[in-house]
Amino acid sequence: MDNRDAVSAFLRSRRDKITPEQAGLLTYGQRRVPGLRRGEVATLAGVSVEYYTRLERGNLQGVSDSVLDALAHALRLDDTERMYLYDLARAAGPAPQARARQRESRPTVRPSVARIVEGMPELPAYVMNNRLDALAANPLGRALYSEMYADPTCNANVARFAFFNPAARRFYADWERMAHFAVGALRIEAGKSPNDRELSNLIGELSTRSDAFRVMWGSHDVHVFRESTKRLNHPLVGDLQLDQETMSLPDQSGLSVVVYSAPPGTAAEDGLKLLASWSATTGQEQDAQSTSKPPPRQA
Repeated sequence: MDNRDAVSAFLRSRRDKITPEQAGLLTYGQRRVPGLRRGEVATLAGVSVEYYTRLERGNLQGVSDSVLDALAHALRLDDTERMYLYDLARAAGPAPQARARQRESRPTVRPSVARIVEGMPELPAYVMNNRLDALAANPLGRALYSEMYADPTCNANVARFAFFNPAARRFYADWERMAHFAVGALRIEAGKSPNDRELSNLIGELSTRSDAFRVMWGSHDVHVFRESTKRLNHPLVGDLQLDQETMSLPDQSGLSVVVYSAPPGTAAEDGLKLLASWSATTGQEQDAQSTSKPPPRQA
């Protein structure tokens, strides 16, 4: 899949966000647009206007690291945006190299990782892939995201839950921020792996079914999940202010372990304990119902 459109749209969107004053440039007279002109970016990056025009038309093949660094500096990219620019350039490389990097895969959760997640009974935890699918979760993690798991159309995907299920706008106290983060994370992955068919299908589905997603996707903002504080409104235990840590596994799987916790002595800690008790009771009831069923009749 050609990533020229993504490259072109990203560079234009970053150029449009910087005023000449922010870039330290003197301006004279009226300007039709608030952002930088192509020639101004070229001057700041130390390249010719013709060369920068080629880049903004989407052709990053063969661009050196020094030019990418100069371009990132001229466009005032943050660390995440700089990484995304490098990913776009790598994906635009020679076909064999690009295909090797973008090979489609369906990583599975190793048993040892599943045991780690299950071994944190007091903390909601799950394993997430680069498409924001929750591949495995402990009981408290499933209880925290009970509305997502109860909706079969979400298929345990955080982005589908955020944009398709109306309950998500109540569940996430700051839905707008969370939604932007989810879109930005998918944008990062699309830059790394433009040939990932499942990712492309997910983005197409979200764009088709959600106006909000389509608008946010068009902003070309990028985001990497790391640490954050989330305010959640759980239907059973109410408001929870939880710290989220996202830890990437040290391999090439693209999987991450997401863990929520609450500071000691807070209402959120009490809420998690109540949720854990409810989850354990529900699990016991389900086990009891399963064992109470009569054995199948023998033919």
